[in-house]
Order: sequence, then structure tokens, then C-alpha cells
Amino acid sequence: MTVDIHTHFIPQEFLVEAREGRALDRIALSRQDGADWLVHPQGYRYPVAPEFWDVEAKLRQMDRLGIHVSVLSVTPTLFFYWTDAGAGEDFCRRANDSVAQLSAHSDGRLYGMATVPMQNPEAAIAELRRAVTDLHLRGVMIGTTIGDVPLDDERYTPFFKAAEELEAPVMLHPYYIGPRGQLNDFYMVNLTGNPLETCLAATRMMLSGFFDRHPALEVVLVHGGGLLPYQVGRLDHGFRVRRETNTHIAVPPSTYLRRFSFDTITHASLPLRFLIDLAGFDRVMLGTDLPFDMADERFATYLEEVDLEATILEAVTGGNAISLYGLDGANGGPGPSGPGA
Repeated sequence: MTVDIHTHFIPQEFLVEAREGRALDRIALSRQDGADWLVHPQGYRYPVAPEFWDVEAKLRQMDRLGIHVSVLSVTPTLFFYWTDAGAGEDFCRRANDSVAQLSAHSDGRLYGMATVPMQNPEAAIAELRRAVTDLHLRGVMIGTTIGDVPLDDERYTPFFKAAEELEAPVMLHPYYIGPRGQLNDFYMVNLTGNPLETCLAATRMMLSGFFDRHPALEVVLVHGGGLLPYQVGRLDHGFRVRRETNTHIAVPPSTYLRRFSFDTITHASLPLRFLIDLAGFDRVMLGTDLPFDMADERFATYLEEVDLEATILEAVTGGNAISLYGLDGANGGPGPSGPGA
């Protein structure tokens, strides 16, 4: 069974509010070149395909690509950490209710991850508990930072302890809305900025003693771990020669590499092979980033080129996700065969 752990949704009711001019953060829905686009007041915009919100459209897309089960998370442009805490709490609650409803009408093929108002850690804990306990969501996706505050800041320690207690995997996803300096040109804010943000967040977790404080926490990195996998040797060298690097940890940073799980989104077979060899096949899971234009729809080709043993391919394309997200009752349905099917 093929399971996609990295694919996004937008609550349909939010799109209605955006079209009517009453959405949070003054986000608008406009028509451009025959398609709907979400337009943020900070200047960022992107097309909104039906697969973001329509169950039937999503399932058809999955069938076309040979994906049996998808774990949905809200598009990170809607984290809303930069808004009023109360408004953010309200959006998260409604978004989590929405993904739970999408899942309920998918014949066992869609599952959801929570979004939480991290600008208010206490409210984030309360919403995470509700999402996991009452709505049966399978984890939570948060940003690689909360505004300018890194995730290893002590103010978020109670949140991560709650995630440990609830056995809720935490997916880290970079996000951006406003201008980003030299990354503004050539779409580098996504091409280079997103992998860099993931690397920064993960590196801080490794060097700050974060994983020693949260021994049971499962952390998932998207986009193949960003720039992190290629820099592990550099981190270990810094640990050996720089006091700043080993202040909070007693073992080399690479020791913590397998505390992360990674999706497969590398957009090429050679780095995917490297990632699987480096992290271990049991720490890598299929992801696509659908339905964004930066999605990996060629994952089957890349996995074929990597030429994995059948048991390893089955783990990467489905088994690891089934175990991590507790999808033992998942029903792949009658869709077409695909990798790991």
C-alpha cells in the first residue's frame, strides 16, 4: 500500500470566506488565467486547485499516481502565527474540524494532521489534545520557526512534551509570506529558502540538546530533510573543534540523525539514494507536496531508479508511514497499483 505523508489541504470554508472578502489576515481569492488564486496581503500568491479541498478530486489524483492513502496537512501559508492569538486559535480549530470531515468522507483513504496556534503554546497544547483525542488526527505539522523564535526555545518545551505524551509525530514545514531579501529573485524563496529553513531548525534541535529533553518525540522533516543530510559531516567536525558546538550535547550531532524521519521529496534519484543510505530506509517515507506546483509527481520513477529491494521499497512507500501514524486500519481501496502496492 502506497502512503503519501506530505500532501496539503485548504479548508473549503476558508476559500468561501476569502472569496467574500472576510478571510483571516485579509487573504483574498481572485480569478486569474481561468484559475482561482489565493492572494496574501504581504504579496505572496498561489493557484488553488480543487485537490486542495475536494475529496473526489483528491482521490482521482491519488488514483492517477498510484497513491492509496494520504495524510493531509494544512498548507503552511495558513499557519497564521503572525496573527492575533485568538484568531489563530479559531482558525486552527476550524481547520482541524475540516480535515477530520474530509477524512470521514474518504472511505479510509485520507487521514489528517493537526495545525495548532503556536504563538500561544498553552492554546497549542489544548488544540493538539483535542485534535488527537477527539478528532483522531495523526500528528501535527508546525513551522520550522514560530515567527523569529526557534523551536528549541524553552517556551515550547511543554508543547513538545505534550506531543510526546500523545505519541503525536511532529512534522516541521518551512513557511514564508512576506519578502525574503536576496531569496526574492528566481523563486529562490522556495527553491533554496525552504530547504535552508528545515536545515536550520533541525540543526538547532541537534545542537541544543533538544532530543535529550524529548527522548520519545518523533520529528518528521519534509523535502528530504532540506540541506541537512549533506551537512552532517560538517556538524560533526564542528563538534570536534568548536566549543560552541558541543556546549549542550555530549555526543556528535550525527548521533541524533535517526531521531528524524524524512520524506522522499528530493526530485531526483541520486540524492534519494543518498538519503536512504544515510538515514536508514526505516526513517524515510513517501511524500509528494501535492497539490502545489513544486510537488513530486515523478516519485515512482525516482524510486525505480534507486532500485530498492522489495522489502525496503515496501517500507519506504507505505510500511514506515503505517507504523508511525498508526494507519493499521487504513484501507487503500480499489485504486491502481503503484510502488509498494
